[in-house]
Amino acid sequence: MTHDLSLWGLFWQAHIVVKLVMIGLVAASVYSWAIIIDKTLLFRRLHRAMDRFEEVFWSGRSLEELYRSLEERPTTGLASVFVAAMREWKRSFGGTGRSVASLPARIDKVLDVTIQREVERLESRLIFLASVGSAGPYLGLFGTVWGVMTSFVAIAASQNTSLAVVAPGIAEALFATAIGLVAAIPAVIAYNKFQAEVAKAQIRLEGFADEFSAILARQVDERLAAAA
Repeated sequence: MTHDLSLWGLFWQAHIVVKLVMIGLVAASVYSWAIIIDKTLLFRRLHRAMDRFEEVFWSGRSLEELYRSLEERPTTGLASVFVAAMREWKRSFGGTGRSVASLPARIDKVLDVTIQREVERLESRLIFLASVGSAGPYLGLFGTVWGVMTSFVAIAASQNTSLAVVAPGIAEALFATAIGLVAAIPAVIAYNKFQAEVAKAQIRLEGFADEFSAILARQVDERLAAAA
Protein backbone atom coordinates (compact mmCIF):
# COMPACT_ATOMS: atom_id res chain seq x y z
CA MET A 1 0.00 0.00 0.00
CA THR A 2 1.37 3.42 -1.00
CA HIS A 3 0.98 6.45 1.26
CA ASP A 4 0.53 10.03 0.11
CA LEU A 5 2.92 12.06 2.26
CA SER A 6 1.70 15.46 1.04
CA LEU A 7 -0.04 17.68 3.58
CA TRP A 8 -3.44 16.86 2.12
CA GLY A 9 -2.58 13.17 2.02
CA LEU A 10 -1.47 13.19 5.67
CA PHE A 11 -4.77 14.78 6.64
CA TRP A 12 -6.94 12.51 4.49
CA GLN A 13 -5.28 9.31 5.70
CA ALA A 14 -5.43 10.27 9.38
CA HIS A 15 -7.87 8.72 11.86
CA ILE A 16 -11.26 10.47 12.14
CA VAL A 17 -10.43 11.74 15.65
CA VAL A 18 -7.15 13.21 14.40
CA LYS A 19 -8.99 14.76 11.45
CA LEU A 20 -11.47 16.45 13.79
CA VAL A 21 -8.59 17.81 15.89
CA MET A 22 -6.88 19.15 12.76
CA ILE A 23 -10.08 20.75 11.46
CA GLY A 24 -10.71 22.40 14.83
CA LEU A 25 -7.17 23.74 14.98
CA VAL A 26 -7.29 25.07 11.43
CA ALA A 27 -10.63 26.78 12.14
CA ALA A 28 -9.20 28.29 15.34
CA SER A 29 -6.15 29.48 13.43
CA VAL A 30 -8.26 31.14 10.74
CA TYR A 31 -10.41 32.91 13.34
CA SER A 32 -7.29 33.93 15.27
CA TRP A 33 -5.86 35.56 12.16
CA ALA A 34 -9.16 37.35 11.59
CA ILE A 35 -8.93 38.75 15.13
CA ILE A 36 -5.26 39.65 14.66
CA ILE A 37 -5.95 41.60 11.46
CA ASP A 38 -9.01 43.30 12.96
CA LYS A 39 -7.20 44.31 16.15
CA THR A 40 -4.15 45.53 14.24
CA LEU A 41 -6.35 47.86 12.19
CA LEU A 42 -8.34 48.86 15.30
CA PHE A 43 -5.28 49.94 17.28
CA ARG A 44 -3.86 51.75 14.27
CA ARG A 45 -7.10 53.74 13.90
CA LEU A 46 -7.27 54.34 17.65
CA HIS A 47 -3.77 55.81 17.85
CA ARG A 48 -4.41 58.08 14.87
CA ALA A 49 -7.75 59.22 16.33
CA MET A 50 -6.21 59.96 19.74
CA ASP A 51 -3.37 61.91 18.14
CA ARG A 52 -5.84 63.99 16.13
CA PHE A 53 -8.06 64.60 19.16
CA GLU A 54 -5.18 65.70 21.38
CA GLU A 55 -3.98 68.07 18.67
CA VAL A 56 -7.42 69.69 18.47
CA PHE A 57 -8.01 69.65 22.24
CA TRP A 58 -4.74 71.40 23.09
CA SER A 59 -5.00 73.84 20.17
CA GLY A 60 -6.99 76.29 22.27
CA ARG A 61 -10.37 75.51 20.73
CA SER A 62 -13.24 76.10 23.17
CA LEU A 63 -14.53 73.05 25.02
CA GLU A 64 -18.14 73.91 24.14
CA GLU A 65 -17.37 74.07 20.43
CA LEU A 66 -15.41 70.82 20.53
CA TYR A 67 -18.21 69.11 22.46
CA ARG A 68 -20.86 70.25 19.96
CA SER A 69 -18.79 68.85 17.10
CA LEU A 70 -18.51 65.44 18.81
CA GLU A 71 -21.70 64.86 20.82
CA GLU A 72 -23.83 63.53 17.95
CA ARG A 73 -21.06 61.35 16.49
CA PRO A 74 -19.89 57.90 17.56
CA THR A 75 -16.66 58.43 19.46
CA THR A 76 -13.82 56.25 20.67
CA GLY A 77 -10.71 56.67 22.77
CA LEU A 78 -9.99 60.14 24.14
CA ALA A 79 -13.01 61.62 22.38
CA SER A 80 -15.30 59.23 24.30
CA VAL A 81 -13.72 60.27 27.58
CA PHE A 82 -14.10 63.94 26.70
CA VAL A 83 -17.75 63.63 25.59
CA ALA A 84 -18.74 61.63 28.68
CA ALA A 85 -17.23 64.22 31.04
CA MET A 86 -18.70 67.16 29.13
CA ARG A 87 -22.14 65.52 29.08
CA GLU A 88 -22.09 65.27 32.90
CA TRP A 89 -20.84 68.84 33.07
CA LYS A 90 -23.70 70.11 30.88
CA ARG A 91 -26.29 68.18 32.88
CA SER A 92 -25.06 69.74 36.12
CA PHE A 93 -25.47 73.26 34.74
CA GLY A 94 -28.68 72.51 32.87
CA GLY A 95 -31.14 73.17 35.66
CA THR A 96 -31.36 69.56 36.83
CA GLY A 97 -30.89 70.51 40.45
CA ARG A 98 -27.69 68.53 40.85
CA SER A 99 -25.14 69.86 43.29
CA VAL A 100 -22.31 71.66 41.52
CA ALA A 101 -20.04 71.14 44.51
CA SER A 102 -20.11 67.38 43.98
CA LEU A 103 -19.58 67.71 40.22
CA PRO A 104 -15.82 66.85 40.25
CA ALA A 105 -16.54 63.56 42.03
CA ARG A 106 -19.29 62.69 39.54
CA ILE A 107 -17.06 63.55 36.60
CA ASP A 108 -14.29 61.34 37.99
CA LYS A 109 -16.78 58.48 38.27
CA VAL A 110 -17.99 59.03 34.71
CA LEU A 111 -14.41 59.10 33.46
CA ASP A 112 -13.57 55.84 35.25
CA VAL A 113 -16.61 54.08 33.79
CA THR A 114 -15.91 55.39 30.28
CA ILE A 115 -12.28 54.29 30.42
CA GLN A 116 -13.32 50.85 31.65
CA ARG A 117 -15.73 50.49 28.74
CA GLU A 118 -13.06 51.55 26.27
CA VAL A 119 -10.62 49.02 27.72
CA GLU A 120 -13.25 46.26 27.58
CA ARG A 121 -13.89 47.11 23.92
CA LEU A 122 -10.18 46.93 23.13
CA GLU A 123 -9.80 43.64 25.00
CA SER A 124 -12.80 41.97 23.36
CA ARG A 125 -11.95 38.60 21.74
CA LEU A 126 -8.38 38.67 23.03
CA ILE A 127 -9.35 35.85 25.40
CA PHE A 128 -9.84 33.68 22.31
CA LEU A 129 -6.23 34.29 21.27
CA ALA A 130 -5.08 33.38 24.78
CA SER A 131 -7.15 30.19 24.69
CA VAL A 132 -5.78 29.14 21.30
CA GLY A 133 -2.24 29.94 22.43
CA SER A 134 -2.53 27.85 25.57
CA ALA A 135 -4.74 24.99 24.36
CA GLY A 136 -3.58 24.66 20.75
CA PRO A 137 -0.38 22.68 21.45
CA TYR A 138 -2.25 20.34 23.81
CA LEU A 139 -4.99 19.69 21.25
CA GLY A 140 -2.30 18.98 18.67
CA LEU A 141 -0.56 16.69 21.11
CA PHE A 142 -3.83 14.86 21.77
CA GLY A 143 -4.22 14.31 18.03
CA THR A 144 -0.64 13.07 17.86
CA VAL A 145 -1.07 10.63 20.76
CA TRP A 146 -4.28 9.29 19.26
CA GLY A 147 -2.64 8.93 15.87
CA VAL A 148 0.39 7.13 17.31
CA MET A 149 -1.88 4.74 19.23
CA THR A 150 -3.79 3.99 16.04
CA SER A 151 -0.53 3.44 14.15
CA PHE A 152 0.77 1.00 16.77
CA VAL A 153 -2.49 -0.94 16.66
CA ALA A 154 -2.18 -1.17 12.86
CA ILE A 155 1.47 -2.24 13.16
CA ALA A 156 0.56 -4.95 15.66
CA ALA A 157 -2.21 -6.19 13.39
CA SER A 158 0.06 -6.33 10.34
CA GLN A 159 3.01 -7.68 12.37
CA ASN A 160 5.31 -5.55 10.24
CA THR A 161 7.60 -3.04 11.95
CA SER A 162 9.54 -1.85 8.93
CA LEU A 163 10.12 1.90 8.58
CA ALA A 164 7.98 1.98 5.43
CA VAL A 165 5.01 0.78 7.49
CA VAL A 166 5.67 2.86 10.63
CA ALA A 167 6.67 6.20 9.09
CA PRO A 168 3.40 7.23 7.38
CA GLY A 169 1.29 6.69 10.49
CA ILE A 170 3.75 8.56 12.70
CA ALA A 171 3.93 11.40 10.15
CA GLU A 172 0.14 11.71 10.14
CA ALA A 173 0.12 11.86 13.93
CA LEU A 174 2.89 14.46 14.16
CA PHE A 175 1.09 16.59 11.59
CA ALA A 176 -1.54 17.32 14.25
CA THR A 177 1.13 18.69 16.60
CA ALA A 178 2.51 20.85 13.80
CA ILE A 179 -0.94 22.33 13.13
CA GLY A 180 -1.38 22.96 16.86
CA LEU A 181 1.88 24.91 16.97
CA VAL A 182 1.02 26.83 13.80
CA ALA A 183 -2.24 27.89 15.42
CA ALA A 184 -0.80 28.61 18.87
CA ILE A 185 2.41 30.54 18.16
CA PRO A 186 0.87 33.49 16.26
CA ALA A 187 -1.99 33.61 18.78
CA VAL A 188 0.40 33.88 21.74
CA ILE A 189 2.56 36.52 20.07
CA ALA A 190 -0.49 38.56 19.02
CA TYR A 191 -2.12 38.25 22.46
CA ASN A 192 0.98 39.58 24.22
CA LYS A 193 1.35 42.41 21.71
CA PHE A 194 -2.29 43.46 21.93
CA GLN A 195 -2.28 43.32 25.73
CA ALA A 196 0.67 45.72 25.67
CA GLU A 197 -1.26 47.96 23.26
CA VAL A 198 -4.30 47.91 25.57
CA ALA A 199 -2.10 48.83 28.54
CA LYS A 200 -0.57 51.76 26.63
CA ALA A 201 -3.99 52.98 25.51
CA GLN A 202 -5.33 52.72 29.07
CA ILE A 203 -2.42 54.76 30.43
CA ARG A 204 -3.03 57.39 27.79
CA LEU A 205 -6.77 57.49 28.53
CA GLU A 206 -6.19 57.76 32.27
CA GLY A 207 -3.59 60.50 31.80
CA PHE A 208 -5.96 62.57 29.68
CA ALA A 209 -8.82 61.93 32.11
CA ASP A 210 -6.73 63.23 35.02
CA GLU A 211 -5.77 66.37 33.08
CA PHE A 212 -9.30 67.05 31.87
CA SER A 213 -10.77 66.40 35.32
CA ALA A 214 -8.37 68.97 36.77
CA ILE A 215 -9.43 71.52 34.12
CA LEU A 216 -13.12 71.02 34.90
CA ALA A 217 -12.49 71.09 38.66
CA ARG A 218 -10.80 74.49 38.31
CA GLN A 219 -13.78 75.79 36.36
CA VAL A 220 -16.15 74.54 39.09
CA ASP A 221 -14.06 76.31 41.74
CA GLU A 222 -14.14 79.51 39.71
CA ARG A 223 -17.92 79.36 39.33
CA LEU A 224 -18.44 78.65 43.01
CA ALA A 225 -16.12 81.51 43.95
CA ALA A 226 -17.96 83.89 41.59
CA ALA A 227 -21.33 82.86 43.04
CA ALA A 228 -20.19 83.30 46.64
